Amino acid sequence: MNRQNSIRLLTEGSVRKKILFYAMPIFIGNLFQQLYNTADALIVGNFVSQSALAAVSSVSSLLNLFIGFFVGFASGASIIIAHNIGAGRHEETVKAVHTAFALGIVLSVILTVLGTALSPWMLKIMGTPHDVYPLAIQYTKIYFAGSSALILYNVLVGILQAGGDSHHPLYYLIASSLTNIFADLLLIAVFHMGVKGAAIATVGSEALSAILCLIRLLRENSDIALHFSRLAIHPDVLKQIIHYGIPTGLQGSIIDISNVMIQSYINSFGTSAAAGIGAYTKIEGFMFLPVTAFSLALTTFISQNEGAREKERVRQGVRFGINTCCGMVELIGTLLFFTAPALIRAFNSDPDVVYYGAMRARTCAFFYGFLAFSHIVSAICRGEGKPVMPMTVMMICWCAIRVAVLLTVGQAVHDIRLANWLYPVTWSISTVIFAIWLKRMNLYTLFPER
Repeated sequence: MNRQNSIRLLTEGSVRKKILFYAMPIFIGNLFQQLYNTADALIVGNFVSQSALAAVSSVSSLLNLFIGFFVGFASGASIIIAHNIGAGRHEETVKAVHTAFALGIVLSVILTVLGTALSPWMLKIMGTPHDVYPLAIQYTKIYFAGSSALILYNVLVGILQAGGDSHHPLYYLIASSLTNIFADLLLIAVFHMGVKGAAIATVGSEALSAILCLIRLLRENSDIALHFSRLAIHPDVLKQIIHYGIPTGLQGSIIDISNVMIQSYINSFGTSAAAGIGAYTKIEGFMFLPVTAFSLALTTFISQNEGAREKERVRQGVRFGINTCCGMVELIGTLLFFTAPALIRAFNSDPDVVYYGAMRARTCAFFYGFLAFSHIVSAICRGEGKPVMPMTVMMICWCAIRVAVLLTVGQAVHDIRLANWLYPVTWSISTVIFAIWLKRMNLYTLFPER
C-alpha cells in the first residue's frame, strides 16, 4: 500500500468541492459536539435547577480561558504538518506529527495542574453568585481533572485534519456525543448526580474521542502515522510550532480574558441573567458551526496550497470560503432573532431567564456576519503563515476595547445592554480592519474576475 494513499491532498481538483467536502464532516461533527454541550445545559436546566444551569453555562468563559491557549498553541502543529504535506516533505511531516503528540502530553499535564489550582480563585474573582459557586466549583474541578483528554483529542484530530481527513474525526465525535447524552441522562436524570454527573459525562465522552483518534493514527499507513518509539520534541519543529501556536493560543486566550470580565459584569445582575445569557451561548454555538468548519477547512486548504505554491487556488478558496460562510451565518442570525424567546425557554421557562437570554440574542443576531468574517480572515492569516496579524487585531478589538469600556463606562453604568452591545460593536471594528488587510494582500474580491 502506498504510504500516502490515506492523505487527502487539497492542492488539485475543484476548489469548491475540496473545501466543502473537507468542511462538511467538520460541520456535522461539531454539530454533534454542540448537541452534547447543549444537552448538558438542557438536562441540568430541566432536571436540576436554575442555579445548576447558571453553574454549567457561566463557567464556559473560564474553561475556555485555560483551554483555549493550550488548544490554540497545539494547533500550530497542524499548520506545519499541512504545509509539509503540500510541499511533499515526508520526513519533516513525520517529525512534526511526533513532536505535536509529545508536546500535547506535556501541555495536558500543565493544563490539569493550572486549571485545578486556579479555577476556584478565578470563580471568586468573576463574582459568581453565591448559590451558583459551589456547583461551579464541582463542575470545573472534575472538568480540569480530565482535561488531558480534550488537549490530546485536539492534537490528534489536528494531525488527521492536516492530512485532509475530516471524516474519521466526524465518526469519533458522533460516538462521543451520543455517549455524552446517554451518560447525562443516566447520571443526572436517573442517579441524580447534578452538575457532578454532567462534568463526568463530558470528561468521559472526550476521553472516548481521544482514544478513537489515537487508535486511528496508530493504524495509519502514511506520513501522519504515530509510532510511540518515535515520540520526541524536535527543536526545529518546536520552534515552528511556537511561531504559529503562541499567536493562535494567545488570540483565543485574549478574547476569553475579556469574556471572563464580561461574565463577571453579567454575574452582578444575578442568577437569572447568568442562566439566561448562559443558555444563549449554547444556542450561539450552533450559529458558530459554519464558522468553525470553514475556518479549519481554509487554514488547511491554504497551508497545503501555499506549500505547493498554488497561489491562484488560494485566492479562489478565500473568496468561496468568505462568501459562503458569511452568507450562511447571516441567515442563521435572522432566524434566531425571531425564535430567540422560544429557544431560551427550552432551557428554563423562568420569565427572567428568557428575558435576559432573548435580549442578548436579538442584540447580536444581525451582526453574526461580522463575527464570521473576522474568524475566517484569522484562519486565512494562519494558513498564509501570518499568525501575529489576527492576534494583534483581536487583542485590540476583542480584548482591549471591551476591557476599557467595562473599566470606564461599566463602572458608571450598570446596564446589561452594555455587556450585550460590546460584542457586535467590536466584531464590526475588527471586520473593517481585516477587510483592509485582505484588500492590501490582494486575496479577496467579492466576485471572480471575468
